[in-house]
Amino acid sequence: MAAPNALILRAPGTNCDGETAFAFERAGAVVERIHINQLRESPKRLRQFQILVFPGGFSYGDDVGAGKILAAELRHFLADAVREFRDAEKLILGVCNGFQAMLKAGLLIPPDEDGPLATLAHNTHARFEDRWVHLAVAPNKCPFLKGISRMYVPVAHGEGNFICRKEWILKGLGQSGQIVLRYTTADGSAGGFPHNPNGSQDDVAGICDATGRVLGLMPHPERHVLPTQHPRWTREGLKLEGDGMQLFRNAVTFFDT
Repeated sequence: MAAPNALILRAPGTNCDGETAFAFERAGAVVERIHINQLRESPKRLRQFQILVFPGGFSYGDDVGAGKILAAELRHFLADAVREFRDAEKLILGVCNGFQAMLKAGLLIPPDEDGPLATLAHNTHARFEDRWVHLAVAPNKCPFLKGISRMYVPVAHGEGNFICRKEWILKGLGQSGQIVLRYTTADGSAGGFPHNPNGSQDDVAGICDATGRVLGLMPHPERHVLPTQHPRWTREGLKLEGDGMQLFRNAVTFFDT
């Protein structure tokens, strides 16, 4: 089967599109980086792709909040195209700023009449966090995470605090299998700061939508696809590949069946 086509959607301030493209190309996808203005001019162009990616960075400088302007563009100009893409059983990934935009655009959890059910707020200690974190993975129905139980990847964000509007919403996400990534200590147990770098409820690091085919996460798997990207590889030795690589390979092989 032909390699799937992946669209890495850029916006002003995006700065992780190159790393994300490298990861998908290494996994075997055909990758194209497109500015959001180009997609707004021709939304039907999205039909050429099987994987849509919102990479990390600081879209529009986070001037009115992380991911808010990009989310507004998605809702007002590309909602129909993205909905058609999702309903065609294709894959959508959002990393860091991409996760923020997807969540605020309602791509992961549809809003109700009172607005969004969850958001990503400022880190509880009000500082930008740039560190490596351990993740427990519960793949459930998410094809991106198939066969993965643990990951060690970096975070770099100031607004990664996952908060649900009501406690029952968080409980419902857990019961439906949509909470697929949690921050943990090195031994896999729950821990406070710095293991959970932002104060997220229930240590949530990433969620998927009800289908499992739309994934958003705050940590950066694209920054640990090579074994030499591990911060202690010279002391602990090289693995065959970085912990994030399997996520991108899973996305590519999803279309083999």
